[in-house]
Amino acid sequence: MRTQSLDHLLDRIQKAVCSIDEGTQEKLIDSILEARTVFIYGSGRSGLVGQLFAVRLVQIGLDVHFVGDMTTPIIGKEDLTILISNTGETMSAVQTANIARRIGSKVICVTGNASSKLAHASNLVLEVRHDGANDSQYAPLGTIFEDAVSIFFDSIVPCIMKKKGITENDMRKRHAIWV
Repeated sequence: MRTQSLDHLLDRIQKAVCSIDEGTQEKLIDSILEARTVFIYGSGRSGLVGQLFAVRLVQIGLDVHFVGDMTTPIIGKEDLTILISNTGETMSAVQTANIARRIGSKVICVTGNASSKLAHASNLVLEVRHDGANDSQYAPLGTIFEDAVSIFFDSIVPCIMKKKGITENDMRKRHAIWV
């Protein structure tokens, strides 16, 4: 069973990541690099994926905050807000998008539904296409979306590093050190 599950996951995740438009991916990277501050938000497991990405961006040297944390400052006009929601209908994500846009932040969503409320509230939509067929047995409750977004974010980290001239050694200096 494990081999079938793994094969299913790997195949579906690769297809989902490859479904993301490369031009939109480049716009995301440029938006991250142009932003004064990057704010990331997602609810539940999408939030965990967002937090993973936030850590990488901090290690690159960017000013990044996860919306909802007690130390998160107010989003501003020169900032970027990245929202993650498979359905694009998660009310907290939609509300965050609407508030951020009203303030003047650029809003980018990563979603499985390009016609969702979240997509309509965003300046740029990265659609992660996956049909969900046969997923309940091997990848229940949005697993393909969450894993695909995590892999996608990890795949753009080297692109951001290259554009900023950042090495792994530079990142290591910003890595959490437990003493």
